[in-house]
Amino acid sequence: MATVSGADTEPVRVLIVDDDALVRAGLSMILGGVPELRVVGEVADGSEVLAAVEAYRPDVVLMDIRMPRMDGLAATEALRRLQHPPEVLVLTTFDVDEYVLRALRAGAGGFLLKDTPPVEIVAAIGRVAAGEATLSPTVTRKLIAHVTGSAGTPARRDADLRRDRAVRLLAGLSDREREVAVAIGRGWSNAEISAALFMSVATVKAYVSRLLTKLELTNRVQVALLVHDADLV
Repeated sequence: MATVSGADTEPVRVLIVDDDALVRAGLSMILGGVPELRVVGEVADGSEVLAAVEAYRPDVVLMDIRMPRMDGLAATEALRRLQHPPEVLVLTTFDVDEYVLRALRAGAGGFLLKDTPPVEIVAAIGRVAAGEATLSPTVTRKLIAHVTGSAGTPARRDADLRRDRAVRLLAGLSDREREVAVAIGRGWSNAEISAALFMSVATVKAYVSRLLTKLELTNRVQVALLVHDADLV
């Protein structure tokens, strides 16, 4: 089993949220074999998430979308309102694309398909825990295409409004900040940005923090979505 690259001495604490007991059991078994991860709890509905986060103090929440009482979108929004929220990694299938995009805009750090290979699940949790959450450019294009629709539709009008807002926000960045933002939109890690833009990883991290502050966003996934809204990638 793969390990979490660059993990701290303390294991990454993971809370699993899914109404399917088999999914919860499978994820617990997969993650339980990774020394750098520790499954601290499982819950079956979004309505139980806030109490579970208070009790278990996870670093990352694996969040299902479709649940009977409170769905993963509402639960993610509730978590992001906390003063010190855990990172959220959404579990999904492509038939709920529009909800995934809404969850990402609400502050989720990324998403996994439920048939993702275990090695990639482990890697994704590590990236999210390290603040390196990224979106696959291919998947992002599918998500954007799913919700934008055709010209003249309400979804298309919403997309036009988002584009205007994104262009306005990104216009306030320096050239270098915009370069980093576009690289994030392409799904690049800090190390990849460092190599491509000839700056240290520490400098990249400083630019990412500056972008989040200037754009009033909570994580780099939202930066990526903003860049895609502005049609820069």
